[in-house]
Amino acid sequence: MPHPDWNERYRDADTPWDTGEPDVHLVEFVQSGAVKPGRALDVGCGTGTNAIWLAGQGFPALGVDLAPRAIEQARAKAADAKADCRFEPLDFLNDRVSGGPFDLVFDRGCFHVFDEAEERERFAEHVASLLAPGGRWLSLVGSTEGPARDWGPPRRTLRDVVGAIEPALEIQELRSVEFRANLPGPAAAWLCLARPREVPAQPSSRRE
Repeated sequence: MPHPDWNERYRDADTPWDTGEPDVHLVEFVQSGAVKPGRALDVGCGTGTNAIWLAGQGFPALGVDLAPRAIEQARAKAADAKADCRFEPLDFLNDRVSGGPFDLVFDRGCFHVFDEAEERERFAEHVASLLAPGGRWLSLVGSTEGPARDWGPPRRTLRDVVGAIEPALEIQELRSVEFRANLPGPAAAWLCLARPREVPAQPSSRRE
């Protein structure tokens, strides 16, 4: 299934995920003190709301997005806010990300847009390569829970999420939440928190 033309979506303001408010799960995580201020990366940053908020919390932030039009809007918002962040248009799966390593990588609905397992695995591997020791990746992923719908974020199973992330990073928390956006109704999501591995993932045990 072809990926949407993200630049066109921003041009037409067809962006229901862009609420103009920082993501509540990111806010709760940062305000909990679970991660100390340091370099932050917002993958699929859109118009920059979360990166700008992070900068205001003491996280010098880099936002990256595939859509140049989104980056233009993010830069304008950051300039108005005089925020300590920068924005770059790039393809996260294929382009080099400068400015790392990062103490926090945040992804609100970018990991889940990739239909192929190999692409999701590459995404997780790229995150792992960019995290500082002790860093954290917080990801909001559309879930297969809840009733059928023909709108909202892509749906990924727990197997999709864990299968991609577990080999590259240690999953610390994985729970069901709600993807809050300008949608016709609630959309279930997974909130995944992961950190760099100190030892490789071990093979599944088998009782003899």
